[in-house]
Amino acid sequence: MRLAVAQIITGADLAANLELIRDYATRAKAAGAELVVFPEAAMRAFGNSLKDIAEPLDGPWAAAVRSIAQELDITVVAGMFTPGDGGRVRNTLLVTGPGVETSYDKIHLFDAFGFAESDTVDAGTAPVTFEVNGTTFGLATCYDVRFPALFTANAKAGAQVNIVCASWGAGEGKAEQWDLLVRARALDSTTFVVACGQGDPASVGIGSAGKAPTGVGHSAVISPLGAALVALGGEPELAVVDIDPAVIAEVRGQLPVLANARTF
Repeated sequence: MRLAVAQIITGADLAANLELIRDYATRAKAAGAELVVFPEAAMRAFGNSLKDIAEPLDGPWAAAVRSIAQELDITVVAGMFTPGDGGRVRNTLLVTGPGVETSYDKIHLFDAFGFAESDTVDAGTAPVTFEVNGTTFGLATCYDVRFPALFTANAKAGAQVNIVCASWGAGEGKAEQWDLLVRARALDSTTFVVACGQGDPASVGIGSAGKAPTGVGHSAVISPLGAALVALGGEPELAVVDIDPAVIAEVRGQLPVLANARTF
């Protein structure tokens, strides 16, 4: 299967962010990709109001992404914001494409490093998997990557690939933590990990948004044995990679961590 990772840098303008999705999805399709992954907060970057732009999955922004996916005949995974409870929003991954329509609400909220996502975001409650052309994918968002149980739950539900969409917070050692975590989650779950983050705004001359996690780049595709098949820097970039989900059974035969695991 050929996948594309679209490391973009979004801003406050929803229409401009949609054009980024159209541009990168078009390039991904031209390169032969069946699926293209965009980061968390592709709808609108953190550091901007979210409540006023949150919309249901049948709203105009999601409909526009759905139209792009249908027009190009490609599956798109992109981060958006949907209405939550108590005046908050949900940090949602929209998955849409030929014969595919689902979504995932971020379960683990980023209440760390001086940022409180739970002040404005309502947490999801359940893992989600979906299938594209015989390959099963699991979903995760940003801070979720610090919680191995979600990745192993996806794997036990059949996932051969775990997708992580992120807008990683900058700071001392944070990029190194991201690199370590995405590789560790591949080993924990013996899945490919497709980790797509927002690019680093500083790489294109955009200043910081206070404590808001606006991205550091370093998107990657990791093999089920922890090797980096793709490793990007901080700038916006489209990466295309071929993966073979058939190797998962062989890897799990060599490294049966899912079968050997115990619950304490």
